[in-house]
Amino acid sequence: MKRKLVLQDGTEMIGTAFGSMNETVAELVFNTSMVGYQEILSDPSYTDQMINMTYPLIGNYGIIDEDFESRLVGPKALIVREYNDKPSNFRYTKTLNEYLEENGTAGISHIDTRMLTRIIRDHGSMPAILCDLNVSREDALKKIAETPMPHDQVSRVSCKKIWYSRCANPKYSVVAVDCGMKLNIVRQLNARGCNVTIVPYNTSADKIRSLNPDGVFFSNGPGDPQDVTEVIALIKEIQGTLPIFGICLGHQMIALANGLETYKMKFGHRGANHPVMNLDIGRIEITSQNHSYAVRMPEENSGPIHITHINLLDQTVEGLRIEDQDIFSVQYHPESAPGPEDSRCLFEQFTASMAKRKGGTH
Repeated sequence: MKRKLVLQDGTEMIGTAFGSMNETVAELVFNTSMVGYQEILSDPSYTDQMINMTYPLIGNYGIIDEDFESRLVGPKALIVREYNDKPSNFRYTKTLNEYLEENGTAGISHIDTRMLTRIIRDHGSMPAILCDLNVSREDALKKIAETPMPHDQVSRVSCKKIWYSRCANPKYSVVAVDCGMKLNIVRQLNARGCNVTIVPYNTSADKIRSLNPDGVFFSNGPGDPQDVTEVIALIKEIQGTLPIFGICLGHQMIALANGLETYKMKFGHRGANHPVMNLDIGRIEITSQNHSYAVRMPEENSGPIHITHINLLDQTVEGLRIEDQDIFSVQYHPESAPGPEDSRCLFEQFTASMAKRKGGTH
């Protein structure tokens, strides 16, 4: 069945439908990862977006039950050059088409994804609609214009009640504030001796203190960090009392809580191949990224805030540290799902700060 993609600038592309036949309006972005479409689709950070995959073949290894990053499907639509509906993988349990169909997520293939990527690169991320062929361009553009961009994504994707992930022989207790957290972050903490208590984004500081954690983690998630006022206020209230580690949206909210600014990027960073310089040790790390917003580079005199990492492609802020308050954060995803494992040492850095606070050895 043929369907079409219409962009806010009037560009029309006709392709072949798979997944759900839902008509959908969402922000159009691109991702440069070569593998990991299942982890991308189950990442809540992509909520209310449609993803254009630059890698030309998608679906060839199917969907694997053990590889989900959440129980949610983040994106509203998936755009690919070529879709493979006959996976070659002994671990697969269903096809990508079946997974999208079950979750009401639209897909379209046989799209010129290189051309689409260039449009986004040159003109920036923009709203688009995936619809039937009988929808005129004028009606499609009208639907795009009449669809408001949401600002409540974190409240929709955060867990609704506290849950736990325990490990054998735990050394530390961590409270993770869920703003749309990927499960591999929890796995990485468990693997380093952390019992993890996952709490909703709007949990109070008093409740977190009552859980008696050794450290607090602030997760990745979707949308504009300035919309998540509850978490920014929470960071202000607890910082300085416990070690704090933030990833992606968590990094941005930590920056906002400490007087820095954030802004929306032209087309963001999405993919598992971004070079980042660790300024502390002068080492380049290849990183996995997914974000539309970034922390604005502070003035030279930024007080106790120390910029620890920068992106070598565009010089944007990729990490910060506030030493006198035992806080550090990164914009990229060190849990590497999908992606390289260059930065997993950051989880050891977090456990080392908890060990130091407890007065023991790491």
